[in-house]
Amino acid sequence: MRKGETDIGILLRSMNPVLHEGEYVFCPLGGNVNVDIRHVLGSFKEEEGITIVVEKRLANEMNLSYSFVSSWITLQVHSSLEAVGLTAAFSTALSDAGISCNVIAAFYHDHIFVPVNDKLRAMETLIRLSQC
Repeated sequence: MRKGETDIGILLRSMNPVLHEGEYVFCPLGGNVNVDIRHVLGSFKEEEGITIVVEKRLANEMNLSYSFVSSWITLQVHSSLEAVGLTAAFSTALSDAGISCNVIAAFYHDHIFVPVNDKLRAMETLIRLSQC
């Protein structure tokens, strides 16, 4: 199994961000909530409970609480979990543009969740960063 790229220059030039359709939310799960894992984009267990990332439509159907509605951007480069600097580079570029981001680093790709109203500016920012 390939480990992924670690060279920051290659990572930045090869980011190839892709904007997914739809709106996504981060939801804290209560005690008796059952969610089909096939509908969950991501999850994390914290001391306070489990947070899941799902489509806003599903969260509304299940009456799940959320406060942040986001768009989902995937960087298509296969970045190594050991790579240094990629998250710092794109989060700094987005921050400099006044765009908040929440990041999930998975085995193959980095997934960035930005406010829905900033999705196009975020894409422009990431594309510009990859061309430097």
